[in-house]
Amino acid sequence: MRDNDSATGNRRIALLLAFLGILVFSFTFPATVLALRGLDPMLIGVGRAALAAVPAAGALLWARAARPRSWKGPLIVGLGVVVAFPVLSTLALAHGSSAAHGAVVIGLLPAATAIMATLRAGERQPRAFWAAAGSGAACITLFTLVQGGGGLTTADLLLLGALVLCGLSYAEGGRMAREMPAWQVICWALVLYAPLTVPATAWLLAATEPAWTAESLAGFGYVSFFSMFLGFFAWYAGLAGAGIARVGQVQLVQPLLTLGWSALFLGERLDAVTGVAALAVLGCVAWTQRARGTGEAAPAPRGEPAPV
Repeated sequence: MRDNDSATGNRRIALLLAFLGILVFSFTFPATVLALRGLDPMLIGVGRAALAAVPAAGALLWARAARPRSWKGPLIVGLGVVVAFPVLSTLALAHGSSAAHGAVVIGLLPAATAIMATLRAGERQPRAFWAAAGSGAACITLFTLVQGGGGLTTADLLLLGALVLCGLSYAEGGRMAREMPAWQVICWALVLYAPLTVPATAWLLAATEPAWTAESLAGFGYVSFFSMFLGFFAWYAGLAGAGIARVGQVQLVQPLLTLGWSALFLGERLDAVTGVAALAVLGCVAWTQRARGTGEAAPAPRGEPAPV
């Protein structure tokens, strides 16, 4: 009985940590919009990783953290959440996407994460899962076509690329967090890519003439220390402790929180199309999580970690 109570308590703590991570991530798009009011989009996308690499390296040195057994994991994690998502999403916002529009498109991230976990970990999913994921993709496609005047805009393509690669990194990060402390996952990814992000940031600082206003400084500071660093401490701990199927339920609130922050801090108005699309995506992703929860996972090979 005590073992069951302990397991339930651990899952609740993990879900709480996941929610804290989502709460941090939900303000990323509004903070990026603020940063764009004085900074070049590439400087924001690359510079946030370079700046976050400093406390990441310090934390690893302080803890005397052992190196990962393989650099493949940090390489995959960094590809999505250190490079691709920050750069592509920032460019999308710079190319005309509102924070609200981006929140709806990225709202499909839980389904993308689950699909990537299936591909990476060999989990088997029922047909209902794939039907739900396909419905969500159709909703996003219809939404972007309606708002894009019948075609996909450059911003939409950038957001979709960010969505796919971020889902891959979330799935890989959740797997790594079962083999090492969760906070080390993002730290090793940031440090691994620092030889690329730090020199690129130095060049962009010299070439783009940034305007360090109060808004741009606050926005850049947030995406660097919270979205790029501290948020992942809680997020990957939640993924490792509760599993993607459960954590996906928590992630459903992220688009709604972002819509709220966008209205509160940026004055963006939620039109009918965006509102309906947000609810439709929310329903499809909830469907994927419910269907996924009934699926069976392929057994892990002996001596390897269980699938995420």
